[in-house]
Amino acid sequence: MGQDIFLSQMQNALLTVLLVSAPALGIAILIGISVGLIQALTQIQDQTLPQAFKLVAVMLVLIIFGPALALHVTNLAGHVLDAFPVVTR
Repeated sequence: MGQDIFLSQMQNALLTVLLVSAPALGIAILIGISVGLIQALTQIQDQTLPQAFKLVAVMLVLIIFGPALALHVTNLAGHVLDAFPVVTR
């Protein structure tokens, strides 16, 4: 019984990590591809340009969606802590 709950909690944790990181990773990928395409078309050879745009975009995404993402993490932490006595028996 304890192993089933443990595996379920691990699965929920991995899904939460995936859901929480998806917006930032998605924006970073889109910005990286867009800036790379613009650099290729204009023949700009600057290495730091895509990193600066990605950094700003990811920070904006985390500022905008941070509270909603933190809610998922706190809900997961609550479920894990509630199930802790059952798992450790």
